[in-house]
Amino acid sequence: MSLFKARDWWSAVLGEGEEFDQGCLCVGDVDNSGSGHDKIVVGSYMGLLRIFQPHASTPSGENQAEDQLLEVQLRDPIIQVEVGKFVSCSDLLHLAVLHPRKLSVYAITGTAHGGERGARCSVPAQASVRAQPAEDCLQHDLRPIRRSHRAPLHLHPVHGRHADVLRAGELRLRPLPARLLLPGPLSYCARTDTFITVSSTRQVESYKYETLAVATDADTRQDSEQQKKSSGKRLMADWTLVIGEQALDICVPSYSPSASSIFVLGERNLYCLKDNGQIRFMKKLEYNPSCFLPYASVTEGTTNTLLANHNNMLLVYQDVTLKWAAQLSSVPIAVRVANFPELRGVVVTLSGDGHLQCSYMGTDPSFFMAPKVEAREVNYEEVDAELKTLHKVIREATRTQDILPKVDMDEEVTVTATVSASMDAASQAVIPEISGVPVPSVTVKVTVKCRSAVQSPKLTVCVQPPLSVTQEQFVLDSMAPGATSAVEFSAFLNGEYPPADLGGDVAVSYSTPTGVPRVAQCRFSLPLRLVCCPTSTSKNAKYKITIDTNKPPVNLNEVFPDFAEKSEDGNTMAFQLIAGAKVTVLASKTSQRYRIQSETFEDIWLVAKELVQRFDRHFTKQGVKDFRNSFSGPLPLTEYFQAVDHHFELRVSAEKYQDLLSERAVQFRAIQRRLLTRFKDKTPAPLQNLDTLMEGTYRQVIALADAAEENRAALCQAFARLRSATHLLIMLVTLWQGLSAEQTGILEATLLPLLQDTPQLGWEESVDAAVSHLLRTCLSRSSKDQALSLSTSQLSMPKDTARLKKHITLLCDRLGKGGRLSLSSEAHAPVPVIMPGGCEPIAELDQEEPAVEPETVAKFVKKRQPSKKVKTKTDAPAKEPGKESSKESGKESAKDSGKESTKEPAKAKESGKESAKDSGKTAKESGKVTKESTKEAGKTAKESSKESSKDSGKAAKESGKEPGKATAKVARKTSVKVKEKKKEPEAEDG
Repeated sequence: MSLFKARDWWSAVLGEGEEFDQGCLCVGDVDNSGSGHDKIVVGSYMGLLRIFQPHASTPSGENQAEDQLLEVQLRDPIIQVEVGKFVSCSDLLHLAVLHPRKLSVYAITGTAHGGERGARCSVPAQASVRAQPAEDCLQHDLRPIRRSHRAPLHLHPVHGRHADVLRAGELRLRPLPARLLLPGPLSYCARTDTFITVSSTRQVESYKYETLAVATDADTRQDSEQQKKSSGKRLMADWTLVIGEQALDICVPSYSPSASSIFVLGERNLYCLKDNGQIRFMKKLEYNPSCFLPYASVTEGTTNTLLANHNNMLLVYQDVTLKWAAQLSSVPIAVRVANFPELRGVVVTLSGDGHLQCSYMGTDPSFFMAPKVEAREVNYEEVDAELKTLHKVIREATRTQDILPKVDMDEEVTVTATVSASMDAASQAVIPEISGVPVPSVTVKVTVKCRSAVQSPKLTVCVQPPLSVTQEQFVLDSMAPGATSAVEFSAFLNGEYPPADLGGDVAVSYSTPTGVPRVAQCRFSLPLRLVCCPTSTSKNAKYKITIDTNKPPVNLNEVFPDFAEKSEDGNTMAFQLIAGAKVTVLASKTSQRYRIQSETFEDIWLVAKELVQRFDRHFTKQGVKDFRNSFSGPLPLTEYFQAVDHHFELRVSAEKYQDLLSERAVQFRAIQRRLLTRFKDKTPAPLQNLDTLMEGTYRQVIALADAAEENRAALCQAFARLRSATHLLIMLVTLWQGLSAEQTGILEATLLPLLQDTPQLGWEESVDAAVSHLLRTCLSRSSKDQALSLSTSQLSMPKDTARLKKHITLLCDRLGKGGRLSLSSEAHAPVPVIMPGGCEPIAELDQEEPAVEPETVAKFVKKRQPSKKVKTKTDAPAKEPGKESSKESGKESAKDSGKESTKEPAKAKESGKESAKDSGKTAKESGKVTKESTKEAGKTAKESSKESSKDSGKAAKESGKEPGKATAKVARKTSVKVKEKKKEPEAEDG
């Protein structure tokens, strides 16, 4: 039961196929019973007049026959009915019925009938007024007034006159302005004795009754002189108000004669006017209203309004405030409020198709009482176990910040891709051979199986360039539950450079029977034989990497049986990339190492990836569970940065070509305009070599376009090689630090954020932003350096790659020192970074550092750091520091003092003292921040001898030229003196 739904008290359906309008409903004590109870009078366009006295419906919902007091068929259609005192010699209520060409007034009399509720009504005609032949037209509005017995009724015909019905059936016509030709809403204001209407100019107009009477008398007078004087007067409105829309109804409530208000219902607004035409308030409506009725409010100074709309809603407003809303069963075209014997204040509504309803707002009282729940004992052990389970689920949900939803195991559509084990007998490649080597192709079969009905499935295949397929899209037929469909295509190499990834994706988009779009996808991997072939081995190469294992070396012919054709023995194997260089794999006979070498750094990636994967599968088949690959050599950052620089140079060249093309295009159009001006001139003029200049500019534009196209192709190739080098670097870092699958995924998302370069967003700026975020969050050195909020600045192409290479170097350094990659909230806690002896600290991002050159890039080697040394560093103030800590502190102080002396050469002596202070403090507490050590070591520098301060000052002066050597000497001297001072308090204690 909805609270905001009108409660049906009584209802009836009037006839079949009858039509009703706004004036076909009225309520009142039409039979003058004296009880004060209202009856409902309804007229229809079919000429049927009905009178009802409703009573509460029975529980079965059927109305009783006694509810209808009268039903009579009149000759003419009924336009409007009104109840009022229309007879001058009687104070009883009469019923006025308006027909298209006649107005009738009836006296309704009630006759008692057997039974308590039995009553009938009869309709004796009291008066009838017919229109004259010249005025034989449809009359629209009928309003009773209480002015006097002289003019009880007023009409508004369609011929532009105002009609008064006097006693004895006399019909008097008064002229109205031409803008009131069409009949509209008409109402009478008793307080000001005026008629209110809305003209076709969409404005509310008010006319005094006396003004209309004078105009009418002037037309009927016989005196010629008086007629000339009066007929010249123009009928003027008392006041007007422009509302800019047609009015549906006008109502002047009579419950407050002291302060009358005029309500006008427009198509989109509700107006409340004073009797002088000023707006009291206005309410803008967001719906199409159908009818309204103002009535008295319990709050003084306010008016309530019942307003119905075409959304079957009945709204109650107090001035402009919505107080209630109720849902009706139909769209009402007329609404009234009536009092019945069993219920007062009933809302009576009539729809256009004859649905008469008496309802009230609110809800029926509910006598339902909820049963008492039986008390049961609480098992606290079960509650605690359930609470722990819920806490565990909450922790897992907050720890994993997955953006994409998890894949449902029971998929409606299952997609499976199967790659053929052998190459195609007849190659489907577009390019038959590259560098004299035939290009093979391999067949891939995709099977689509559905559990439920699938509509309009479409299959799309995607592979990484320069790989290509014979057909990328397939349109499948709609599938029934349990149906299976299969398609086949061939994949091949379609470029003169090796791909960065041999994987491909298959996506099937479809719609469920309910119209919901869905996507199912799978991934397949193409064989290595597709892009390379076996060849003879070579022992020398420019680039080499070494993979370590924890198991004895295996025969490479067993690991690569499809490439064992030209292998001399099981310790060497060579791969010739069809669009690349030769890659050789060498297995050590004595150790557990495998070397992969090639003349091109990027070409090592595919063979190295295949080697690691085949090793895992080989030892898994043998039942070895503890097999592990590792990488212990230095990271090839120098070679990797060469690929980065090459890609960046091509991006810069692309921008230069774009700018040059724009300039030459502007120049070409300017020359064209000048030539056209010369040719259009009637007097021929010399061209002044404009044609030659135009031809030269055209050739430059064509040459620049060709160069830009070649640069674009080279950029695509460089990006593919950069992706191969990045994949190789990620694999080496994973083997170097033993990263988990989650950490490897984060590293891949950081260094490979794009599948292709675009002019708006390139690889360099994307990777720089991602690496910077990792360095400030999970790889930060302290909690102060964390910046969990992402930068909102727009990414743009950098000027060079120095900053990017520095950040990648920092990333590898932090990972080598025990950093952990994680996107969860717990990973944002600072991870203690162990500084090994002899390693210089890496500066933070906000410090200025020189650009990292490819020749000077440090190569990092994995080393184990014993936990005992860390403890001795933390306990240094209580114990004598060791040699390693003193050396490390000396190098750190030397580096800091060297920086300060370089920045401020005028304060060389002070920087020398600071270096001495720094080294003394770091000997006590190694691992703390340099700023704190310089503040606390001020006393030690004052107590030091003059010779040491002079030596340190000289060393600080020389630190601008050779900061490493000079500051190292100062650090060693100060550390020795600190040791001597630490021994003195121990002797005193002894």
